[in-house]
Amino acid sequence: MKIGLRTPSLKKRVRARTTGKIKRKAKGAVNPLYGMKGMGYAKNPKRAIKNKIYKKTTFDVFSVLKKLFK
Repeated sequence: MKIGLRTPSLKKRVRARTTGKIKRKAKGAVNPLYGMKGMGYAKNPKRAIKNKIYKKTTFDVFSVLKKLFK
């Protein structure tokens, strides 16, 4: 498991901010359980736990810069 700084990717950052909104609305219209809190644990608990640990043990460059210049 990685600990420390996450490698920044401008391509992934832009893609996450532009394509997600439309896809989320479409999936939410089809599946009433989509996006509800805790559904990650129900669908794939191993991946959900791994992602939670990764999020707590790593940090992002942009969040550090945001805190410094706030």
